[in-house]
Amino acid sequence: MWIAFTVLAAFMQAWRNAFQSQLSQEVNIAGVTLARFIWAGPIALFYLFSLYQWQPTEIPYFNFSFCLFVIGASLMQILATGLMVKLFKMQNFAVGAGLAKSEALVAAILGVLFFGTQLTLLGWLGVVIGGIAIMLLSAKQGFKQLSIKTVLLGLACGSAFALTSLWVREASLQLDAPFPHGAAWVLLAVISLQTLLLVGYLLVYDKLTLTDLFKRPKLTLLISITSCIGSIGWFTAMSLQAVPYVKTLGQIEVFFMMLIASFWLKQKVKVNDMLGLLLIAVAAILVMWN
Repeated sequence: MWIAFTVLAAFMQAWRNAFQSQLSQEVNIAGVTLARFIWAGPIALFYLFSLYQWQPTEIPYFNFSFCLFVIGASLMQILATGLMVKLFKMQNFAVGAGLAKSEALVAAILGVLFFGTQLTLLGWLGVVIGGIAIMLLSAKQGFKQLSIKTVLLGLACGSAFALTSLWVREASLQLDAPFPHGAAWVLLAVISLQTLLLVGYLLVYDKLTLTDLFKRPKLTLLISITSCIGSIGWFTAMSLQAVPYVKTLGQIEVFFMMLIASFWLKQKVKVNDMLGLLLIAVAAILVMWN
């Protein structure tokens, strides 16, 4: 089941990134980041309500650790999204989003060191191959022409996303709730906090950006919808399986991004991209067989 939710998440996130890349040409980083959350709250609330109609159960107890993990994940995801938007402005869509997928390797390292994650040898092999694939996808004209600034920014973005994912999983583990109710509670809490923080910031410091978003309602709504459905997939998958495995399989998102970049955004895909996609496929197979 975690595989199905991960594939759903990867597919929806690829479209969300495409829409964000388009919006980033017209709106600043804070605005593009907020577009991810601004209409996602009601969708997350409806999803949680539907789960309780389908499978009624008691509302879980939200302990202090749960609150800390939610706050940490919320802030880190805002940072990660802002860094990804900056990547969009430095590189083309497929490369910028591909660099952010370094999160799988970072999540494996951080998970083993600090979160008690246990990976088998086959699992590590899949994660490492996935990391090599991301390096290939981030190269412009081969490794000698690789931009150090872009790589560092991509690694920072991937690290922020990795911490977000690890803290989301920890938050879901704090709740005594049946599947998939726990993940849905985490999703609603994270999105609600992120929306409050970003709207509050823009109301005080940058009201013009809010106006810019409301002038582009269709694109903003598409970003929120795809983001929320993608998050439902990610949060649910990570409540079932260790983050490094989920994020390594989730690198198939790059395949969807290449298709979108080629056929919708009309961007060229390089030979290195094909090799990178092949390695991502190998990494995905290894973690699914693990």
